[in-house]
Amino acid sequence: MKKTVLALLLNCLCLVGFAQNGIPQNAGARGAAMGNASLTFTDINSIFTNQAGLGYLEHLSFTAYGERRFLGTDGLNSFLFGVAYPHEKIGTVGLSVHYFGYGKYNEQKIGLSYARKLFKRMSIGAQFNYLGTRIGEYGTAHSFTFELGILAKVSKQFHIAAHTFSPVQVQLPNGDVLPSLFKLGLAYIPSSQLRLTAEIEKDLENPFNGRVGIEYHPIHILYIRGGVSTTPVMASFGFGLNMKGLKIDVAASYHTVLGVTPSLSVSYIVGEKAPSKTSEAH
Repeated sequence: MKKTVLALLLNCLCLVGFAQNGIPQNAGARGAAMGNASLTFTDINSIFTNQAGLGYLEHLSFTAYGERRFLGTDGLNSFLFGVAYPHEKIGTVGLSVHYFGYGKYNEQKIGLSYARKLFKRMSIGAQFNYLGTRIGEYGTAHSFTFELGILAKVSKQFHIAAHTFSPVQVQLPNGDVLPSLFKLGLAYIPSSQLRLTAEIEKDLENPFNGRVGIEYHPIHILYIRGGVSTTPVMASFGFGLNMKGLKIDVAASYHTVLGVTPSLSVSYIVGEKAPSKTSEAH
């Protein structure tokens, strides 16, 4: 029985791929609640999924994110931290740190990012990554890669974005090849209270992965979210509170075999004024 559960766990982890080899993570608990259909985000959470979104930041921003993957399992915790500073003339620079695992096995990712607007409604972004994997007494393996993104606000209602992770294949110290990912996403915003997102992802070695999400903004401080992703099929939901400079997001995703993954984000935007009912999510 234990071997069967372990086999299922390892298989699903390979499919989900959240923390393998530095692959981009959820865009905070906001993204996790929306099935991670988050490629068009323009808040601090974009530092984890599409750095082009950082080009729209107006204030120094910080975020911290944690998740306990599949309640009841040990060693599958993930923690992320991001900071981004926008400068009117040179663009936005950022730093992100990701830790996954526990003492005997863990993965680390450190990313240095840069983004800027090309035009009023278009931005580009890039990130250089250091990846480290530590396995107990065997030591730590190191590798480097990069990612690129672009985001365009075609109109107030339609946004489109594209992103690639490790487009040039990198061989890891153990002989494996770092996955190359290509993503395309869009957002439809029919009103100030509703955002619909969709995204497809292609790994050169695996089938397409699809994601859809919804975000509802009933009152000026509250956001209600839901989403679905494929490969494997997972449903997610959550909510967010948007106060003066402080954002708190809570999410949970459900896997039919492995169960629930809860997550929490806390973000702070320096100098941001109190939100209005018509303000964008984050």
